[in-house]
Amino acid sequence: MRVKLVVAYDGTNYKGWQVQPNGVTIEEKLNDALTNLFKTPINVIGASRTDSGVHSLGNVCIFDVDTRMPAEKICFALNQRLPEDIVVIDSCKVADDFHPRFVKSKKVYEYRILNRKFPDPTRRLDTHFYYYDLDVKKMEQAAKFIEGEHDFKSFCAANAQVKTTVRTVYACEVFKKDDVIIIRVTGNGFLYNMVRIIAGTLIKVGSGDIRPEELKDIIEKKDRGFAGPTAPAKGLTMISWEEEK
Repeated sequence: MRVKLVVAYDGTNYKGWQVQPNGVTIEEKLNDALTNLFKTPINVIGASRTDSGVHSLGNVCIFDVDTRMPAEKICFALNQRLPEDIVVIDSCKVADDFHPRFVKSKKVYEYRILNRKFPDPTRRLDTHFYYYDLDVKKMEQAAKFIEGEHDFKSFCAANAQVKTTVRTVYACEVFKKDDVIIIRVTGNGFLYNMVRIIAGTLIKVGSGDIRPEELKDIIEKKDRGFAGPTAPAKGLTMISWEEEK
C-alpha cells in the first residue's frame, strides 16, 4: 500500500530535506526509521525539499510498503524511532497513484522576523533577529505586488535549475504579533530560495531602502540582482501542504 506522512521538524540540525552526502537530512532519518520498522529498505518521496536549517509544521511525503499494520498506526511506531526534533503528526493510506509532486497543491510558508532591541534566546532557532525598526505598513503594501501569477526570476537563486520561473502566489501577507513580524506566503509552488528572497526584499522595504511600489519593477526586471538579499534559513517554516480539490 501507499502511505502518506505529514511531518513536522525543527530543521536546525539538518542539511535540509533531501538525502545528500555532506550531512544528515530529514529524509535520511525517515528512511532509516521506516527501514528499521518494516525490516526492508524504504525511501520516501517528499512534496517539498526544504533547505538546510528550514523548519516545517506539515511537510508531506509518501512511501510504499507491504504490511498488515494499519496506515494510521504507522506514525506512532515511527515516532518511537525518530529523534525528538522530527515528529510524524499523521499517517494514512492513499491511492496507489498518488504523488505529492504531481498533484495540484497549495503550500503555505511563514517567515518570522524578531524585530526588537535585543534578541530573545528562546526564539533564536526559529526567527531572524533584526535590530532596526521595520515599517510593517510599507511591507504590507509591497507584499501585495507579489500576489498573482508572475515570472519570479528576480526571486530565484541564480544556480536553480527549473523549466520555468513562473509561479502563482495566492496571498502574501505581512502582520505583527508582539515583537515578531510574520510574512505568510501561499502559492502553488516556490522556486529555490524564493520565500527567503521575498522576505529579504520586504525587510529592505521595511527599513526604507526600497519603496513599496518598486516591487512591481523588481518582478518585471526578471533579474536576481534587483531583489533584496536571501534572508537566513532559520526564520522560515513550511506551515502546510494541501492538495487542491
